Amino acid sequence: MLMSWIWAGITGLSILCALLTGQGNALSGAVMEGAQAGLTLAISMAGSLCLWSGVCALMEAVGITQRLSRLMKPVLGRLFPSTRQDPALARDLSANVCANLLGLGNAATPLGIRAAKRLKRGSTATDELCRLIVLNTASIQLIPASVAAVRSALGCRTPFDILPAVWLTSALSAGLGLCAAWLLGKVCRL
Repeated sequence: MLMSWIWAGITGLSILCALLTGQGNALSGAVMEGAQAGLTLAISMAGSLCLWSGVCALMEAVGITQRLSRLMKPVLGRLFPSTRQDPALARDLSANVCANLLGLGNAATPLGIRAAKRLKRGSTATDELCRLIVLNTASIQLIPASVAAVRSALGCRTPFDILPAVWLTSALSAGLGLCAAWLLGKVCRL
């Protein structure tokens, strides 16, 4: 709700400034150009998103997700102790982590929501739920497929040349985020 008001305010202020400075024609041209560019980008991204969402669904259907869950069990068990008693939670979390590793934030979202629902205890966010949110927000990526698709759609000839930067920043943000979540979990208990 608040974001709606913020965006409405920014839009209104932009229109007002354009009219007061005599740039109404430039604003209308920019609006049309931006809408066209946004639609073109959305259509080009849809193919990549559909492909990788289908790959995630196939992985789950043929049991790869369950195998990955077993492979990730030691790490997930330490970060999310509830996975030891709930195999469905472990499966959802491992699928979510795998989708994020492939840079498929949009495909990872439904898996993260399913895991978050399983982690929810009452009306208060648990430490595990906070760690899940941190991991999804930081999103450690080995293959930034969505970003590469955007770069490719915008004409980049080497869309994966950003790999070292993506690896470093996503690992640092996830590590620092998990440390902050752990520290805040300890401090809030005091």
